Amino acid sequence: MGVFVYLPLVLPLTALPVARLAAYRLHPRVATRLLAALAAVLAVCSTLCLGLLVVVGTAQLAGNPLPDAWSDPEVREAVPYDGITGKAAIVALAAVAVGCAEAALRHRRVRRRAQRALAGLPDGELAVVTDEAPYAYALPLPLPLPRTGTVSSGGTDARTTARATARTTARARGRIVVSTAMLACLGPRERAALVAHERAHLAGGHHRFLLTVRLAARANPLLRPLRSAVAYTSERWADEEAARATGDRTVVARAIGKAALVSRGTPSPTLAGIAGPGTAGTGPGPVPRRVAALLGPAPAAVRWPPVFTAVGLAVWAAAVGTLGSALSSANAAVTLVLVLRAATPL
Repeated sequence: MGVFVYLPLVLPLTALPVARLAAYRLHPRVATRLLAALAAVLAVCSTLCLGLLVVVGTAQLAGNPLPDAWSDPEVREAVPYDGITGKAAIVALAAVAVGCAEAALRHRRVRRRAQRALAGLPDGELAVVTDEAPYAYALPLPLPLPRTGTVSSGGTDARTTARATARTTARARGRIVVSTAMLACLGPRERAALVAHERAHLAGGHHRFLLTVRLAARANPLLRPLRSAVAYTSERWADEEAARATGDRTVVARAIGKAALVSRGTPSPTLAGIAGPGTAGTGPGPVPRRVAALLGPAPAAVRWPPVFTAVGLAVWAAAVGTLGSALSSANAAVTLVLVLRAATPL
């Protein structure tokens, strides 16, 4: 393995330039999916690397539960500075486990608390909460089980069943939570833009991308630029969907500006809202950039940019880097297994 075992730990350094170029040059939908996938792969590879370092680096320590033959010099020579890196990897891997568990538990706790708060409200996609604090966000809900009915001899109305199925499908994605204070700040057309924006968050499953990059950033702090970039691109994705649904980009831009001025944000970074956080590089804040993008033409829906462009090179560099990290992790894992098998039967 040699020094190449450390490659998955440092390859996330490429996340910053890739995030900047993708957030500005790619279509928001493509950028969100690409950056989330990149973060997930790099996080898994770096965590696997830490696990390998823990196994090899601590095999020779007294009192470890590993087989004695795993402390063979041939095994330790597979990783440079095995003693130092092994002990450091223990601390790092423990920090990764605690950080990821804390982020996942907080996401689950916030969702459950929000669902309990909506329990007494009328059924429907839009949940209006009487509150003096202005906020709006998309709350994903677990997929409900479809109701099955029987057809009697008198004949059960098929249209009633179809309407019930449609209501179940609409509720499967989640609910749009808006406070009365937020609605009071917006005009009728701006309210429609807000609902369309939050509906786009639910339809696109943006909370999954946000949670993925947040867990990835906990696994490797070098991936934090991707967390901020995905927070921005997911909002831009919802902006474009809202503009397409309402047919007026200016109204959506005005709704975003007003909401950002008064909103206190979402209850969790993994929940999406019209005034959600997110930065992508230096320069103006995310809301002015989103408003400026909406006041311009709609972005081209290009799935894969040309190679000989700045963003094309960035995308290819990200793909090559991700592939290199995955191959390095796989090679290190296979090599370690072979060395351990040579040292002692598994």
